[in-house]
Amino acid sequence: MLYKKFQDLELSALGMGAMRLPTVEGKDGEIDEQATFEMVDIAMASGINYYDTAWGYHNGNSELVMGKALKRHPREKFYLATKFPGYDLNNMGKVEEIFAKQLEKCQVEYFDFYLVHNVCELNIDAYLDDEKYHTVSYLLEMKKAGKIRHLGFSVHGDLNTTKRFLAAYGKDMEFCQIQLNYLDWTFQDAKGKVELLKEYNIPVWVMEPLRGGRLAKLAEEEAAKLAAMRPEETVPAWAFRFLQSIPEVTMVLSGMSNREQMEANIKTFETDAPLKEAEMTGLLELAQEMLGKKSLPCTACHYCTSHCPMGLDIPKLIEVYNEHSFTGGGFIPTMYIGTLPEDKRPAACIGCRSCEAVCPQQIKISEAMADFTAKLKG
Repeated sequence: MLYKKFQDLELSALGMGAMRLPTVEGKDGEIDEQATFEMVDIAMASGINYYDTAWGYHNGNSELVMGKALKRHPREKFYLATKFPGYDLNNMGKVEEIFAKQLEKCQVEYFDFYLVHNVCELNIDAYLDDEKYHTVSYLLEMKKAGKIRHLGFSVHGDLNTTKRFLAAYGKDMEFCQIQLNYLDWTFQDAKGKVELLKEYNIPVWVMEPLRGGRLAKLAEEEAAKLAAMRPEETVPAWAFRFLQSIPEVTMVLSGMSNREQMEANIKTFETDAPLKEAEMTGLLELAQEMLGKKSLPCTACHYCTSHCPMGLDIPKLIEVYNEHSFTGGGFIPTMYIGTLPEDKRPAACIGCRSCEAVCPQQIKISEAMADFTAKLKG
């Protein structure tokens, strides 16, 4: 197992994420405890020492089961991370009771790592209003009391949202967890987030390295292009080699659902094999090809916005539409659109096509907005 230095700790380069644990008959809220125990035992034996869970994973049962699984091992053998569930605004103002309950569920006296969870457009204002909700200030108190060893945050919001959070709390954050893979390097501007975090000297934790499994199994012609560059590498391993090529990355979390996935990932992380320049170029070109099949080619030139009588932020709406189209839904598009006033959502498009008359990419914007509206309703 490879290890990465974080302050005075040696962290396994691969961490076990507990969002996609094995379940009983595919029911997300019913975790297969025995299978999970076996996976944790394999992880421990293989040198994985970082375990990541959260309040809402598996309908609230991930923390419970991971607590049971890890309790079977010496406390000094693992680092445990969980998060404050700010993705639900109903939890704002409840940080003290939720934190106490998490310690109880996980059966620990302290958390090695704790995150302000899912900073995004939906909750950024609430997170920044510490005078009212006391979220970050309370977590800093817990750190001072030794209940949290290292405090960080995870972000699903855009670059501007990340900047706002860092402007307020960057001096207090020790690490940041972002969605990072070779698709999202440009698709969600993960590259921009990595560069921003570097300015703050904050190391990167990675979530969704395989983008929910999308990068674990490619189309035959896509896989062939990778095999031509590095025949011995498996398709999923390419995603991890990409991350090994980014110096700012310290921790890679993978939500492994079965023993086979775990053993394959452990094997990959036995070696450090970052991509060569030509391989990186080829991989990112493939990513653009994959995205191009399901994404509108918007360059965010903003010609359209000056011609929209409704004042819609068309480039941003297309960006979110592309995410919805490529992912086949997901929570990010719905979450973002939910933060907009009714008159700024895709449904507000009146189909006048004034934007289309000036679009250099000749995108049929009105049709995209109508399709997006239908998909959000569906």
